Amino acid sequence: MFQAVALLFLMTAGPTQVAAPPVQVDVEILLAVDVSGSMDIEEAQIQRSGYVDAISHPDFINAVKGGVLGRIAIGYYEWAGAVNVQSVVDWQLIENADDAREFAQKIDKPATGSRRGTSLSNAILFGAASIESNAFSGVRRVLDVSGDGPNNSGPAVAPIREDALERGIVINGLAVLIRPSQPFAALDQYYSDCVIGGPGSFVLPVHEPEDFAIAIRQKLILEVSGRKAVAVPKPAAFGGKVDCLTGQILQPGLLENNTLSP
Repeated sequence: MFQAVALLFLMTAGPTQVAAPPVQVDVEILLAVDVSGSMDIEEAQIQRSGYVDAISHPDFINAVKGGVLGRIAIGYYEWAGAVNVQSVVDWQLIENADDAREFAQKIDKPATGSRRGTSLSNAILFGAASIESNAFSGVRRVLDVSGDGPNNSGPAVAPIREDALERGIVINGLAVLIRPSQPFAALDQYYSDCVIGGPGSFVLPVHEPEDFAIAIRQKLILEVSGRKAVAVPKPAAFGGKVDCLTGQILQPGLLENNTLSP
């Protein structure tokens, strides 16, 4: 009787749900793009077009194929005082040109209005959580942050950055100096001291609109290949370390605690 009941249970029970193992990739790259109020529509469109061009470029595809596994995982989102969840382009596996074009098409949309605040800390919080929870496992994990101003809302950026680094996430930066926000010209040094970190981390400054697409492509190729960037000299006017609370000091009224926005 017992054997019959056991057999009936096995025949009627549903299949056991087993979580699929993560997909192995050479690197996980998450693109975090600034759309704060200091980033006007022209700059925002230049940024987005730069990412579309870079991801579709043959040099980027060749860098992907040149990896040990020949595949990467990539995602995208935009942020200001909080992360715009509607801008999130989910993680995608890229192995060839078709995959890259498909991903590029997902972010190839007209730039919309900018948002209030510049919270690098909230951007890093969101990015680290996304990297930790995705369906991929990379030899390297990279959060790629672009922006044109210091952290002026949300939590202080330094401890948030340190927590991400402790999780094994490398943070690289693209300092947009086309029309820097606030009277803060040493943005590349701020990124160097307060934002980037981890083995081989780097920051690239962009001074002219026409240089943006090239800088993004160079950055992505370095991140995919794992090669080190050529060090960029820090501004001579700033010999010491930048105060990572500079943005909050300049604009104390923008402090926020939220990490997501609709």
